[in-house]
Amino acid sequence: MYKQLKRYFPIFVLPTLIAFAIAFVVPFILGLGLSFSKFTLVTDATFTGFDNYVRAFTDPSSNFIPALGFTAAFTIVCIIIVNVGAFALAMLLTKGLKGSNAFRSVFFAPNLIGGIVLGYVWNTILNALLLSADRTLLYKPEYGFWGLVLVVSWQMIGYMMIIYISGINNIPGDIREAAAIDGVNKRQSLRHIILPSVMPSITICTFLTLTNSFKLFDQNLALTNGGPANKTEMLALNIYRTFYNRNGWSGPGQAKAVVFFLLVGAIALIQLRLTRSKETSN
Repeated sequence: MYKQLKRYFPIFVLPTLIAFAIAFVVPFILGLGLSFSKFTLVTDATFTGFDNYVRAFTDPSSNFIPALGFTAAFTIVCIIIVNVGAFALAMLLTKGLKGSNAFRSVFFAPNLIGGIVLGYVWNTILNALLLSADRTLLYKPEYGFWGLVLVVSWQMIGYMMIIYISGINNIPGDIREAAAIDGVNKRQSLRHIILPSVMPSITICTFLTLTNSFKLFDQNLALTNGGPANKTEMLALNIYRTFYNRNGWSGPGQAKAVVFFLLVGAIALIQLRLTRSKETSN
C-alpha cells in the first residue's frame, strides 16, 4: 500500500500544486515586481526602484502609518478580549452544565455570518443605540474603535471557545483527581495544571486572533468605512483604497501590500515561537 501511495502521490498532488502556483505563487511574484514599478495596468509597468515604498511611508495623504498604529492597537485589544473571553466560556462549558452543547452552538453561530453582513447589521444596531445620545459610530474615533472591537470579539470568541474546549477536554482526568486529592485549590489548578496543558490551544487561538485582527477588512469597511476622517482606517482598507482609487497610486498600493504581507508574516512567526517555547517549557 505504501509503495502504491508513493508511486501515485505526484499524480494526485500535481493538480493542487498547479492551482496553488497559478492562484498564489505567480501573483505574489508578479506583485512583488510591481511594487518596484509605476503602472496603471500590469502590461505598462515601468521600474522606479524604491519610490513606491518611500511614497507609501512619507506622503501625508498615504495615511499608512496612522492605519498601522490603529491596526496594532486594535489587534492587541482583540487578542486579549477574545482569548480571555473564549477561555472563560470554555471553562464554564466544560463543567458539565445542563444544556452546555446548546450554548456552544449559540456562541459559535456568529462565526458563520459573513463579515460584510455582520458589519452592516452591527452598524445599524450600534448607531440606533448611540442616536439616543445624539451620537453615531463616526462621532469620535474611539466610538469606531470600540465598535470594531465589540463586533470582532462577538464573532471570534465562539470559534476560539471550541478550540479551548477541545484542549481542556484532553487534560487527563487522573491528573485532576490526583491534584484534588493533594488539596490543590481552583486557582492553583488553573495555573499549574490547566493553563500548561492547554498551551497548544493558546498558541493556535493567539495565532488566529492575531492574524485575523491584523488582516481585518470586511467589518472595517461595513462598520465605519475608516471614518471619521480615516481615523479608524485599518491597513487592509487603507491598501484597498490606495490601490483602487487609482489616481497614480497603483505602485504605492502594491508596495503597501508587500509591507503588509511581511508584517503579518513576521509578527505571526514571532508569536508562534514565543508561545511554542512556553509549550516546551511546560
